[in-house]
Parts: sequence; C-alpha cells; structure tokens
Amino acid sequence: MAALARRWPVVALLFTASLINYLDRASLSLALPAISTELHLDAARKGILLSSFFWSYAFMQIPIGLAIDRFPIRWFYAGMFALWSLACGLTGLVSSLAAFLALRIVLGIGESIYYPGGTKIVALLFKPPDRGLPSGIFNSGTRAGIVVGGIVLPWMIVSFGWRSMFAGVGFGSLLWLLPWLLLVPGSLRPDRAAVASPFGLPPFSRNLLGLCLGFFSFDYFLYLLLTWLPDYLVQVRHLSLMKAGFYSAMPFVVFTLGEAFGGWIGDCLIRRGHDETRSRKWIVTAALLSGLLLIPAVAVENARLAIGLIIGACCAGLAMGNLIVMVQNIAPPQEVAVWAGLQNFAGNVGGILAPLVTGFLIARTGSYMPGFVIAALILAAGLLPYWLLVGELKPVYQPQ
Repeated sequence: MAALARRWPVVALLFTASLINYLDRASLSLALPAISTELHLDAARKGILLSSFFWSYAFMQIPIGLAIDRFPIRWFYAGMFALWSLACGLTGLVSSLAAFLALRIVLGIGESIYYPGGTKIVALLFKPPDRGLPSGIFNSGTRAGIVVGGIVLPWMIVSFGWRSMFAGVGFGSLLWLLPWLLLVPGSLRPDRAAVASPFGLPPFSRNLLGLCLGFFSFDYFLYLLLTWLPDYLVQVRHLSLMKAGFYSAMPFVVFTLGEAFGGWIGDCLIRRGHDETRSRKWIVTAALLSGLLLIPAVAVENARLAIGLIIGACCAGLAMGNLIVMVQNIAPPQEVAVWAGLQNFAGNVGGILAPLVTGFLIARTGSYMPGFVIAALILAAGLLPYWLLVGELKPVYQPQ
C-alpha cells in the first residue's frame, strides 16, 4: 500500500484526466449547432455523430480492462491519454461527416482507459472501507469537465470558432502527461497472479449481470443529458449558445459534488459500523429515484423551473462513487479492471442508444419530451438489479 502522501496526488491526476476526458467529449455537443449548420446535418445525422464516440469507447472496454490487469499502468495510461488528446486536436481540421466520425471513433479508443484504469488504480492504492471518497473524486472529474466545458467552450467557439476550440483543447491537454510521468510511481502495477494468467473473461455471475444492468441505466440517463441537453436548451428553451452552455453545465455541478459526497457518505457509514452492502445500496436507490425529476422538467413551461428540476435530477450523481466501490469490492483483486470494463461496456451501450433513440424520436415526433421521459424511467428502473441481483460487496470468487 502506497504511503498517504503518494496516493492522493495520483487521485488528483486521475481527477484531472477525467475532467479532460469529458471536456473533449462535451466539445462536440456544445459545438453541434455550429457544426450542424456548416455540414447541413439533420436531427438523425446529429444523433449518429453524437453516438459515434461510444461505438469504439464501449467495445474497447473489455480488451482495455484485460490489458490493465496485466500491463504496467503508468505507461499504458499515458499512451492512451496521448492518443485521445491528438484525436481531439485533429478534429479541428475536418470538413466532412465521415472524417468527424473517424476521429470520434479514435477518441473513443483512447478515452476507453479512463474508467477501468482509474477503478483499478484506486483499488490498488486504497483498502475497501476507504475507496468511496477517492473513487468519487476521480470520477467526479468527468462531471467537472462538463461544467468547465459548458462555461469555457462556448466562449472559445464564439471567440475563435469551433475548429480552434478543438485544437486548443486537444493539443493543450498533452501537458497533463508531464506531472503524470513525474509523480506516478513505476511500482504501480497489476498483481502478479493476473499478469501470469492467460487472457480471458471472468465467468458469468448474477453480481456481474446486476452491475452491468444498473450501469446501463445510469449511463443512458447521463449521456442523454451530456449529448442532447445543450441542443434542447437552444431549440426548445430558446437560449443563446452562451447561456445554453452555462445552464447545461449547472446540472453537472451537482453531479460533480454528488459523486465525491455520495462516496464519502458511504465510507462514513461503514466506519460507524453500518453494513457496507446495505449502506451503499440505499444511497444508490435514493440517488437513482431523484432522476425522475427530469419528467416534470420537460413538461413545465417556465424555463428557469425546468432548469432547476434538471439540476435536481442530477442528484443521481450521489450513486456513482458507490457504484465504483461495488465493482472494486465484488470483483476478485486480479480482475478489477476487466470487471470495470465489462460494467462500463454495458453502461456505454446506453451511451450509444441514448443519443440515437432520442434523435430518432425527435425526428419522428418533433418533441424532445419522449426521449427525456424514457431516460428518467430507465434510470429509476436501474435500482432493481442492485437489489435483486447484486449480493454482498465482497469478492465472489478467487481466480484459479
């Protein structure tokens, strides 16, 4: 176990990498009104473009998880970070839908390391009762990236154009590699048992199925907001791009704070003697039910009230730190990354479907309401697998 002084700088770097990760993702959503005008994209094609990142991001989760459990994490993470930063920067040069799709797919390949990599690193650095807070912190960087993006990226688009925005964000992100290579210890590497074992998927279990189904529901809701909320605020609530960027970022302030806070609450309850399984599951339940506020949000006429309800729905973020701990604790230590990869793969199937289904529904009905209501209901249904399929938060087996 690394000394405390060495652990938290690594968590801070993971937080920053997660922030950059989602800053790169959010760049397309915020630039979409300008890009769709220049490339003459209808709602269906916008949905295809918004979902293209998830095609590669989702399907890379399993092979990336297998690799993280076996190869030195420090250099592997650095290489994938460089790949996604370059893909983002080069997006500023494209002039066709096909080129956009190609670079978004490359971006998805690079960014696929963030969740299984961060989950594995926290599991290596912290003991089970202490994982909620660092897990929530590292992953809350993703929502912080949306907040920062919603404030900074519209200004960059208006001031310099969307092409310069992509170049500045992508190429500028490469500076993160310097502190990563200087501060992350080379001794941070997988368990020897995992390195010595052959590549292969873990056996099927109810726990793994429950984790995957629950994460699908969470990510469907999350990526609906990430991909369609800025466009919704412009088209339906008639906000300017600057205001839409700002107000689409506000719900993710709640997500950012909620992820770390929810994980911290779970850690505190466990330290006070409460059962870990029930404590974390009840936090997840309350969080997922809060997402139902998205339904009245799209029904009310007052734009400010709608935004307030959307912000309230993002109390769903309280679940995330605890969801990460679930996979860290249930998976055998040698398989944490591949379990996290499988979980995130299932989640990002939701990431693929949410923008596609919503774009199709908008094209067919002319309304954003059906897509948003479906996302809220899917999120609420996601609490069921955590209670019906996921058992005690302890390793389900030990690999042979």
